[in-house]
Amino acid sequence: MDGAADALVSIDDGALVVDGSGRIVFCGAFDELPEDHESWTVVDHRPGYIFPGFIDTHVHFPQTFIGDAYGGGQLLEWLNACIFPSESQFEDPEFAAAAAVAFCDRRIAAGTTQAMVFGSAFPQAQDALFEETRRRGLRVVSGRGVQTTGPESAARLITSEEDAVRLVSEEIEKWHGADTGDVDTALLHVAVVPRFSLAVTTETLKNLGELYDSVRDRGVYFHSHLNENDRPGTGEVATTKEMYQVDSYLDTYDGKFLPGSKVGGKSFLGKRSILAHAVHCQDVELARMAETGTSISHCPTSQQFLGSGTMPWKRTVASGVTVAIGSDYGGGDEFLLTRVLGDAFKVHISEAGDDGISLHPAELLFTGTLAGARALDMENRIGNFDDGKEADFVVVDPQAWPPLHGLIEKGVRSPDPDLARDQTLFALLMAMREPAITEVYVQGRRIDVA
Repeated sequence: MDGAADALVSIDDGALVVDGSGRIVFCGAFDELPEDHESWTVVDHRPGYIFPGFIDTHVHFPQTFIGDAYGGGQLLEWLNACIFPSESQFEDPEFAAAAAVAFCDRRIAAGTTQAMVFGSAFPQAQDALFEETRRRGLRVVSGRGVQTTGPESAARLITSEEDAVRLVSEEIEKWHGADTGDVDTALLHVAVVPRFSLAVTTETLKNLGELYDSVRDRGVYFHSHLNENDRPGTGEVATTKEMYQVDSYLDTYDGKFLPGSKVGGKSFLGKRSILAHAVHCQDVELARMAETGTSISHCPTSQQFLGSGTMPWKRTVASGVTVAIGSDYGGGDEFLLTRVLGDAFKVHISEAGDDGISLHPAELLFTGTLAGARALDMENRIGNFDDGKEADFVVVDPQAWPPLHGLIEKGVRSPDPDLARDQTLFALLMAMREPAITEVYVQGRRIDVA
């Protein structure tokens, strides 16, 4: 995060050159193009802006149709009243297939070219997600949401211990790198995804840990929730620590899920592991995530929606953990990551006392792009416009969204060119809406809404 402002580059009349393999071979001023560029195929996006594709590190596929759901309470009440019943609908293959189309449409409209997707409990729904994602040419990392225990409202989502491991293993074999056969070039990747510690048992954690340990070197991911809601006595964090009798919530994912935080199995932590929320972390948990290269998906929109609290920005970033952005749609009610970044700005400037921070627009952009690539261990492939990277980008045309156009054309700008640049970027991030995202590209190929 440090140095984002210094690393920000804005080119007023720029050119992005993509070769036939979908890789960036030039990013710079248009008048610095090679002399033979007139023979190339040229797409003129002026007076629009080109941004790296947005990367969502936490979004729920089986909650596609349940955003803005009222559950009469915070996280655990909302899960029981709204989410578990809604996710159970994905048992129907036709319903799941329709949801996969809608989910991909929402992603494309929002310019989300890569996403860590919390998947459905049902294999047929996951098949629909991967198939539709491949058909549309998007990127995805996803895994079926594993539950082996829970309330009656989640009964249809719960599997046996044996089936939990079998179904995850089958998903890995079927879909991990399935589009190219090589995880280093693939758009499709699989993650091991226990829903959260309260939705599984120590046996599940042990068995999934053994499975993950056996496939970690194949580039399989790990994803779950951490320290989201800490309402005194009955919140997720307190309930988890009481149920497992552990020193910290993170211990349950670190193989230390037996009473007293004794080791009971393999750790899930590592450079391809992303934990969503991390609102109420102890310092020792942040230090352990930094030590292992585990990343945080910061979800400010859903944290407001569910009253979960505020992830302390300064303390979390100072720990050295990579912090990327997550929409957490359906806990959040926004697919568009710039709206989520706007919530991050508002939340953190409002933190109490010295904890408050006015995030630089470059930090916001970094959190929604390159930080996500870093969290996904794909920084060598995507996240910015460095030469050799794969050309994932979105075209933003302010004229397609009049409120944004007015801010860009008529807003006051500083005489200082760097500050003026920052003011323009901030306006673009804060006021952007889906209609302004007029084109979306993955590996240099234009992706359209169905």
